[in-house]
Parts: sequence; C-alpha cells; structure tokens
Amino acid sequence: MADELFVDQNEVEGTASGAWSRMLAGNRRFAEGKPEHPNRGAEARAALVDTHAPEAAVLSCSDARVSPDIIFDSGLGDLFTVRTAGQIIDEAVLASLEYAVTVLGVRLLVVLGHQNCGAIKQASKDYEALLHELTADAEDSLMTADSIADIDERICASDSLMMRTVGFSIWQAHESELESSEDFERVHIARTIELLVEQSEAIQQALASDKLMIVGARYQLDSGKVEVLSF
Repeated sequence: MADELFVDQNEVEGTASGAWSRMLAGNRRFAEGKPEHPNRGAEARAALVDTHAPEAAVLSCSDARVSPDIIFDSGLGDLFTVRTAGQIIDEAVLASLEYAVTVLGVRLLVVLGHQNCGAIKQASKDYEALLHELTADAEDSLMTADSIADIDERICASDSLMMRTVGFSIWQAHESELESSEDFERVHIARTIELLVEQSEAIQQALASDKLMIVGARYQLDSGKVEVLSF
C-alpha cells in the first residue's frame, strides 16, 4: 500500500528538497516578522476533513517556545509533528513517525532541536552529578580515569530515559571535547537521527530505497532562525 505513495528517486529527492526549501522560506518569513499564516482559514480546514497529505514530518522538542507550525510559518495539514522533551525517542514516537513515512508517504523527516533546551540542561546536570559520584573518592588522575572508564555503560543502564538518551549525547559530546550547551544540542540532534535509523526498520528501508530524506536542524530562540546542521 505504501509503495503506491512513492515515486522514483529523482522525484523523491526533488519533493523532499522542495518541501525543505518551503519550510526554510517560511522560517525566514517568521524570523523577519512577516509570516503569511498560509492555509489556516475555514476553506483550508474544510478541505482537510477527510484526508491530509503533509509535506514533512517533524520530530521536535515539546518546549512551548518551539512550535514547528509557527516557526516554519506552515498551515493546516502541512506538517506531521511529534514532540517530546529533548525530542526523546520511545516506541510511541517511532510508531508515529513510521506511520507518517509508510502510510502518509512523507518524504522529508526533520529532527529539530533548539537553543537553551531544558532537557539538555537537565541531562547535563545529571551527567555531572554522575561524574562527581564516580570520581569523588579518586585520589589521582589514574584513579579518576579508572572510575569513569565504564561511564557510558552506566548511562545506558540508568533507570532514567532522559539519562539514557539525552545524557548519552552529553557523554558523546564530552568524548569529542565539546563543552558548550550549543554543542550538546547539536550532538544530541545527530544522535537522535542515528537512533531513529537504528531503531526503525521502516525508516531504514525508506532511506535505503531513496523514499525518505532526513535533515537535522536547530532553532535559535533569540533570532527565530533555523540553523541547518551538516553531519
């Protein structure tokens, strides 16, 4: 059934790229204070009663300041949005995004993080607390190194979903000698994309058959602009 929604590789790439270009154009309007608020009237609402065909799926943070429909100046039926704190992935998130890809035929998936993410800040505090706990009794640098040798395993074994997901991104950033919150946010976006691909066979298949494009982006609260990330 889903195959009927898809087209050849060149058309898919053009459709995904075109959707992303329109989203970025909408973001420019929003950031400049000139939103058009397209497709939000009674006529658009009536046309979508029985069906919808969103151009893109967006996995974003639940932060009240980060509403994809607003910051991309999109209308009703344009975006299929899934939102969790720190864009954390669980079974419900995967099922929702797989529905967007395999049933709705969405060809573009945007993973959207943002500036001053509270989930990143909390995970960073939790990571530092774990680090302190592990090294509190270390008497020298060698003992310290031994104490944190398996910190990644401890993070993965944590009872906290926030720690296992966002906290692991914080650890990855530190391993790459990245220390700023902006770096943590970018690393977490990249890791979220990796997890989506690793955990979803449907998304893997869509990517392998050129039926889907995934992009990472970071919304800047101060400017209103979306930063496109490259990995």
